[in-house]
Order: sequence, then structure tokens, then C-alpha cells
Amino acid sequence: MNHTSHLSRRQFLKTSLAGAAGAAMLPTIVPSSVLGADAPSNRIQIGQIGCGRIAHDMDMPGILKHDMARIIAVCDLDSKRAQHAKEYVEGTYAKKAGSDKAVAVKTYGDYRELLKDGQIDAIAVSTPEHWHAELVIAGALAGKDIYVQKPLSMTLAEGRAVSDIVRAQKRAFQIGSQQRSSAQFRIACEQVRNGRLGKLHTIKIGLPVDPSGGDEREMPVPPNLNYEMWLGCTPKAPYNEDRVHPQNSITDRPGWLRIESYCLGMITGWGSHHVDIAHWGMGAELTGPIEIEGKAEFPKTGLWNVHGPYHIEAKYANGVTMIIDDKFTNGVRFEGADGWIFVSRGGAKATASDPASAYGKALDASDPKILNSTIGPNEIHLHNSNDHHLDWLTSIRTRQPAVTTPEEAHRSTSACILGWIAMKLGRNLHWDPVKEAFIGEDEANSMLSRSQRAPYGINRLLKKA
Repeated sequence: MNHTSHLSRRQFLKTSLAGAAGAAMLPTIVPSSVLGADAPSNRIQIGQIGCGRIAHDMDMPGILKHDMARIIAVCDLDSKRAQHAKEYVEGTYAKKAGSDKAVAVKTYGDYRELLKDGQIDAIAVSTPEHWHAELVIAGALAGKDIYVQKPLSMTLAEGRAVSDIVRAQKRAFQIGSQQRSSAQFRIACEQVRNGRLGKLHTIKIGLPVDPSGGDEREMPVPPNLNYEMWLGCTPKAPYNEDRVHPQNSITDRPGWLRIESYCLGMITGWGSHHVDIAHWGMGAELTGPIEIEGKAEFPKTGLWNVHGPYHIEAKYANGVTMIIDDKFTNGVRFEGADGWIFVSRGGAKATASDPASAYGKALDASDPKILNSTIGPNEIHLHNSNDHHLDWLTSIRTRQPAVTTPEEAHRSTSACILGWIAMKLGRNLHWDPVKEAFIGEDEANSMLSRSQRAPYGINRLLKKA
């Protein structure tokens, strides 16, 4: 950073060390206004990777509002989006400083170059889903702390590698399962965990569906887009705007969310949110189902091929059955011997272009007394975070876990992936959550990973690790 009001850590240290010899005989007392938690020398320097819809609507605003951090670089394979992000970040900081003077933010077209930037402490990953695992692993191996949008991975093999490497590298981590930082979800899960429903037996999850369609005609690749790299480890495919993202809008919903090469559909897109809450509420954050079956409709024509209407049932070793169905109200309903609790976003959307869905109340129960029950000092108290990005930044500072750990993120994502496999095969499957393998199912086990197009994907990174 070159702005005189906001010195970078490197500049601050350089200036301090340059004057150290001449100040050797002076007292070493420095004002707290200089060396406070949010002092220029102590701000968390962040590189934003992926500058599209979710970065613009959620991740960059979530970081920009906190003075303990500073976005100093942005990266996108679409140079128009990178430039837009640069101007947005610079403009936001200029307004906060009460000055029209520009604050220089670096731009990158290749994440590997951004990771070489020694000034960057942490990265926020807001890319299409087929890039998540590679970017998180690369970031961890480069010594960066990591925020990544959900879902964690496209395959179970990727998710396992991400969790193992992030933990081995001791990186501060947060995934975009922001429902854990919304009070109603924590309250619901605490009441369930502390037995206010009696013996829990069923969890019902409602998720939306995506439309089929999409223009399949090949188009010229825009000069501002590095399309070959955008495809990453996925197979070669002809460029089409409906395959990637709109060229004239940052906030419209991109087409890649509806194509299985880059996203598995709503089962992971929304499912990773609600299954995460289901796991949190029943205390299954570090395991998975033991049996799962599913069915779904998949488009026969068109570019967009993720699942349509679906029904999934998963059984857990604790005796709970989790049912996921597009006909349920969007949210999570915990059912026990003594009543039920329903929790949802209450109509709140992550971004303006999220698909419409039937929402119930933000928090409801069979008996209002359940929701008003006080959690005693010796009962289970879940991690209390009221700001998801701040929770991550605090984790970077304290080196204590954020509200969602890498293993919890992997387990919620992997349960969704198992549901996708069950929908694809249309039959009952038995799962070993310890070995993370299907029992007696070669075909299902072959779907736990995917081939990766070189030079992209996690395989080359795993060799380094």
C-alpha cells in the first residue's frame, strides 16, 4: 500500500528498522495508537481471489467493514471483473478515509502470482466451485490463512485432502457457511443439543432447485477472459456465456452453477448450508451418514444439467434420519420425541439473484417455551459468532478455531456429495464414515473422485505437500 494514512506492515517495519540505529538510546515506548490491534503495521493483509457475484455481494463487503483487515490485492481470470473489484475496494477505502485520493490495490490474473506476494497474509476464495479445493490447498501450502466459499469441494477426495492439509499447515480457516454466525441457527442447535426436544429422530431439510435450459451454441471467447484457465481441472468445453458468467453483469446468477462439471447443483449449493446446520444440531459435525438413498430428475437436454426435483434419505449412527426434499419449506426442521424446532433465514438471501424459495419463520417451535429455555452453565454452548468474516479475522489474530473448522466443512460437504451420488445411482448405499468409503459398491466408490485435466487440480499440489 502506498497511501500515507495506511502503511503496510512491510513499509512500517522498514521505516521502523531504518530508524532503529539512531534511536538506540531512546526509550522504546510507542503510543498505542501506532501499535494497537488495528494499527497499520498489524492489519491483516488480504488477497481476494474471484471477483464475481458472491465476492461483490458478500465477501468483499464482509471484510471491508473491519479495520483490522485490508484487502490489498484482487485476482480474477476475467480482467473486467478484476478491474471492477480494484475500483470497488479502492473507492470504499477512500470513502472511509474521507479522501478522494486513490488507495492502490494490486490486481492479478493468476492466483499463483498472488500467492507469491509476501505482503499477503490471507486469501478469500470466491470462485466457481471446481476451483475451491485447489485454491485452498495452494493457499495453505503458501502459508496463507483462508476463507473459502462453500461448498468446500466437488469430490470427497478433494475435501479430505483440503481438511488434512489446512490442519497440517495450521492455517486459520473459515468457510462461507454463514448460517452458523446467525443467532437463530445457533439458538436452534443449542436447544437440540441440550435435549429440549427429547430424543432426536428426524431432520427435514428443504432446498430449492435450479432450472434447466441454457444456450449451448459456441461463442467467441471474450478477450478479457482467460477461459482455458477458467476451465481448470475440468474437461475442455466450448465457450458459451451461459456456461461461465454474464459479461455485462457482476450480480446476475452465473450459468456455471447449473453445470455438473463446475457445481453439483442445489444439493451442495444450498445443501452445504443446511446439512451443516443439521450436523451442528445433532452433534455429527465430524462424521457422516451410515446409509443413504436418493432419487432425482436430471435434464435430458440443454446446457444446464444439474439435478431438478429430488428426494434423499440418510441414516446416521445416532439413530437420526435426515430427509432432504425440494418440496419441504426452505430451512431445517429438527423433530424429537418432545417436539420440533424449525430454523431458516426467514427470507434473507445471500445475494439478490438467489433463486426464490418458500421460506418459513426464521425460528419456530412446537412450543414457544422450547425457544425461551435458558442454556445452563454446565450445558453445551456452541461457538457464538455474530459476524462470519469477523469471526475468521479474529481466528487469524488469536489462532483459535473459527466457528467452522476444515473437518466440519468437509463433513457437511461430503454428506451432500454422498446424496448426489445416491441420486445419480438411484439406490440404497451403505457408507463407512470412518474409512470414507461405500461398502461393497465399486461404482459408487469410483464417484468419490474425478479425473483432473493437467496442469490444474489438486494432484500436483499433493505431490508438493
